Amino acid sequence: MRDHHSPHREHGDGRDGFEKRPGPGRERGGRGPRVFAPGDLKLLLLALIAEQPCHGYDLIRQIESMFDGAYSPSPGVIYPTLTFLEESEMILGDAEGGKKRYSITDAGRLSLSEQAIALDGVRMRIEVSKRSLRGHDRPAEIHEAVHNLRHALQMHHGRWSPEEILRVRDLLNNTAKAIVDGPAVQPVQPVQENAE
Repeated sequence: MRDHHSPHREHGDGRDGFEKRPGPGRERGGRGPRVFAPGDLKLLLLALIAEQPCHGYDLIRQIESMFDGAYSPSPGVIYPTLTFLEESEMILGDAEGGKKRYSITDAGRLSLSEQAIALDGVRMRIEVSKRSLRGHDRPAEIHEAVHNLRHALQMHHGRWSPEEILRVRDLLNNTAKAIVDGPAVQPVQPVQENAE
């Protein structure tokens, strides 16, 4: 198994040091892009359960709705997180008809009130992620180029002189501006008529 955290992992064909990627949205070993920061999902689930007791499947659908369908968490992510919250006594799972219906406990409400600012941050990151996920319809060549840029910056670690910081900053800012400005438009030359 490949170590995804090692700076010395194998890349593409090895000639240019850049990895040929399998396509948009396939980061992290074939899974989609990471959507939640550590702890975000726990806090979000706690907040959703506080709004209304519900089943795990309902939570998956609510989160999918928050992302306008661009992301749906898998049961393999949701249910272990619910188990953690239940074992931490933040929620209570009441089995009805073979399915657990989760409700918040007093300890969960207290934790949620203490993390109100963090929850605002989670909701803000969801909005940013939603926009980013919509961008995954960009061409594979653009995803590969962005990956190559990230890789180049990671390989550059530890060698940041003041001059190099300015050089790379200017390269990145000029590139961003050129992308925003759109394709170069050639000035229209006035047509000269031959006076004969």
